[in-house]
Amino acid sequence: VHLVESGGGLVQAGGSLRLSCAASGLTFSMYTMGWFRQAPGKEREFVAAVPRSGGTMYADSVKGRFTISRDNANNTVYLQMNSLKPEDTAVYSCAAKLRSPGTMATQYPYWGQGTQVTVST
Repeated sequence: VHLVESGGGLVQAGGSLRLSCAASGLTFSMYTMGWFRQAPGKEREFVAAVPRSGGTMYADSVKGRFTISRDNANNTVYLQMNSLKPEDTAVYSCAAKLRSPGTMATQYPYWGQGTQVTVST
């Protein structure tokens, strides 16, 4: 399984970014796809997930600002991030797990290398 994130960068507070994660080596439609983030000196935290059956899950800190979606035809999951805040600065990683969704990083066996998102004031 290979997950490759893209779309990170530097943005001013209030701006937007769209992250992408291209997956290969798995039957994409069978997997829950998630986004996690880790800021310097902090533990990795759940951001959002989209199960194979549809529906979405979000951390309270991003609800209403971030949108996760998936394109099963192109084996890609997206994270649209709007109204970004400096506290959103982190390395964002996508992750994959079979079947049911989850919010704990330990539930996901497959990970991308991460992409840096920096939100300036």
